[in-house]
Amino acid sequence: MYSLPEGFGGTEVDPGTSLLIVGPPMSGKRRIGLDVLAAGSAVSDGAIVVTTKDDAERILEDFHSSAGDVDADAADPGIVDCVSRQQGVEELTDARVSYVSSPEDMTGIGIEFSELLEEFHANRGLERNRVLFHSITALLLYSNPETVFRFLHVFTGRIRSVGGLGMFVVESTVHDDRTMGTIQQLFDGVIEVAEGAEPDVRLPGATT
Repeated sequence: MYSLPEGFGGTEVDPGTSLLIVGPPMSGKRRIGLDVLAAGSAVSDGAIVVTTKDDAERILEDFHSSAGDVDADAADPGIVDCVSRQQGVEELTDARVSYVSSPEDMTGIGIEFSELLEEFHANRGLERNRVLFHSITALLLYSNPETVFRFLHVFTGRIRSVGGLGMFVVESTVHDDRTMGTIQQLFDGVIEVAEGAEPDVRLPGATT
């Protein structure tokens, strides 16, 4: 089982679970996802971030802020950065950071993610991994919902097959109800975030 951090009432979810974090911009969705990853690092779970919105350097800074006093080397996440090359940002010389040309390259995202999982297993001995995908909205800006659905179906299936925990962020106010309904079908539960309010957590099968 994977334990969620404080604020979730001691909730645990099964390995292979993927959760959708839904809310408007600037409502703290990414912070929730990073907190879930940081809580895993405290118990030696691996952490992987696929970022289609912020570059790897920003993700590392914010992750370490969430992780607090967890040993920095042990806590360092693997990152698939889909932003830096597109924006001309200088790439980090860090073996744990992989780069993809843009959020449009979903094939590349899948390949780099799978390679990180393999590296975590082979070189770091990590059998339990938490994954943050931030965010689905960027994918939907480049591709149609059907293409994104097929990609996420494979991606969440990969998380399920390795017994991981997936957290996927989407902007609720950007997409129409049909698109949101289609995307939500892929996930085991939803964490709905509103500015200034406690998250509304709907996790079927979760235990406390």
